[in-house]
Amino acid sequence: MSLTPHEAPPPSPQAGPVFFERRELDLILRVYGRMVALGDWRDYAMVGHKDFAEFAVFRRSGDAPLYRIEKRPALQTRQGQWAIIGEGGQILKRGRDLAQALKVFDGRKFQVVD
Repeated sequence: MSLTPHEAPPPSPQAGPVFFERRELDLILRVYGRMVALGDWRDYAMVGHKDFAEFAVFRRSGDAPLYRIEKRPALQTRQGQWAIIGEGGQILKRGRDLAQALKVFDGRKFQVVD
């Protein structure tokens, strides 16, 4: 069985790791810069995995991530591709729009409640 031009194979999933676009990084780095200026955050790391991209922020460079901003394109039509995840792994905000998801960092301080 040969494939004719009108019987092309189905498109393959995105090759290579998922990563942030320039516009997305601009929004994330604005929030990061503001939080660094307040003295809350001091370091960050970016990783592109096969299924998702992650921007992690740290209070100190040797600590576990304080927050993670994840981009999961596979969830775009379901829950939204953006998730803000707290230190304990709880999802603080999820959505389709990055700017809306980043509003979780506006105007309030997070404190641990017993």
